[in-house]
Amino acid sequence: MLRTIIIDDEEHQRLNIDKMVKLYCPDLTVIAHADGVKTGVEAVKKYGPELVLLDINLDDGSGFDLLDALQPINFKIIFITAFDHYAIKAFRFNALDYLLKPIDPDELCRAASKAAAIMQNDFNTQIANLLKYIQPDDKNHKKIIIKTHDNIYLVPVQDIIYCQSDNNYTRFHLSDHKQITVSATLKEYEDLLSDSGFFRIHKSYLINMKQITRFERAVGGSVVLEGNIKIPVASRKREELLAILERLTNI
Repeated sequence: MLRTIIIDDEEHQRLNIDKMVKLYCPDLTVIAHADGVKTGVEAVKKYGPELVLLDINLDDGSGFDLLDALQPINFKIIFITAFDHYAIKAFRFNALDYLLKPIDPDELCRAASKAAAIMQNDFNTQIANLLKYIQPDDKNHKKIIIKTHDNIYLVPVQDIIYCQSDNNYTRFHLSDHKQITVSATLKEYEDLLSDSGFFRIHKSYLINMKQITRFERAVGGSVVLEGNIKIPVASRKREELLAILERLTNI
């Protein structure tokens, strides 16, 4: 069983999570509670948990402050949050799990099983990258974790030229000519990358707008990316793309 600490600044939330763990998660055993960054750091150092259920908003700081104080991380983490979808994107970006309040018992058990299956070295890499991702001055140097069967890649978003759909797989085309194929739909990455300057110009293509060198109007239209890569533009996306390009030229 995973020895677990619950860190949340609301007592009723801690007790509710503890109760759900006992009722629905036989693979977890709660060994301690904490109500903030300071007490959380003390509890982790004292009890050495294998898993921490960590609220992000704490009275004396954030869950990220707690992680900074405990580097290197030698336990697994499930975030608990009432954050909006933009914050959730950050967690999905780095393949970390999270629970939205109010917590669903089935989601808690699913997340716990997932955390138990992750190798600790892989998880340390994910934590380090998340902490980089959330730093305000790192906005232009975000990295996305791309997991394949054999490897975990940390890829700068700016190095992605375009993503290509292949049924239930997505192929990343990078600026160094490397290609990485993952078992996930293009829609998932469209949701993740839309705030980083990516645009779905076709059902099969998601492009990095910063990689566009020109738009060709002939035969319905296509964009040419760095490296002279030509990508077709779907007819229903043409006007939207042209409007975006027009705004860019006026900046």
